[in-house]
Amino acid sequence: MSLPSPPADHRTRIKICGLTRESDVEAAAQAGADAVGFVLYPKSPRHVSPARAAELARVLPPFITPVLLLVNADDSTLKQAIEAVPHALLQFHGDETPADCNRAGRAYLRAARMAPGFDLLNFALGYPDAQALLVDAHVDGYGGGGQVFDWSLLPRGLPRPMILSGGLHPGNVGDGVRQVRPWGVDVSSGVEAGKGLKDPALVRQFCQAVRAADRHIAETLAGSLSQPRATEPMNTSC
Repeated sequence: MSLPSPPADHRTRIKICGLTRESDVEAAAQAGADAVGFVLYPKSPRHVSPARAAELARVLPPFITPVLLLVNADDSTLKQAIEAVPHALLQFHGDETPADCNRAGRAYLRAARMAPGFDLLNFALGYPDAQALLVDAHVDGYGGGGQVFDWSLLPRGLPRPMILSGGLHPGNVGDGVRQVRPWGVDVSSGVEAGKGLKDPALVRQFCQAVRAADRHIAETLAGSLSQPRATEPMNTSC
């Protein structure tokens, strides 16, 4: 079963990922982010331990979701993660099977790397329990590497909500929202001053660009609905 397109007044959700400092968590919350991500993958330059993720998550105000990004984590790492931040949403960004994702019994996002020829619809059907699919660029290793992929590869009618990722920044996220109409967007390197060091001004500009795109979509659709329908010319002949 495919999901309908978001309504005209849909508010695109925003996730700022790869946070390592309390000040960055605060900046994301103040800018209007809906979620923040903590990377528990040791090979990432944005890696934090489960204990450090818990410290950062405690800075969050209510109604902003912490997300724990995992890559092929073993049972011990997964257990530590969910014990450290028990209210977090999990994000699986490696080669995890559906069984791997379900073993924690927690809500999760499943990342999909968009290589040419990749069948996203078939992939989505394999993860029916995922809260959403996070679509990212396909690069060597794991993560999108700050690269944009061809958005035309994204099919319509996915059975799960879509989160657009991969090379987004304040200058292009508005185009992504308008073209793809995702449930949400995810950014990491596009709002950084350095790896793992967020720039508060860029975070704020990113969130503002998403909201501007939402307004543009709503106004455009409202305008099209208010246009009078074309009618057949009246026949005045006798």
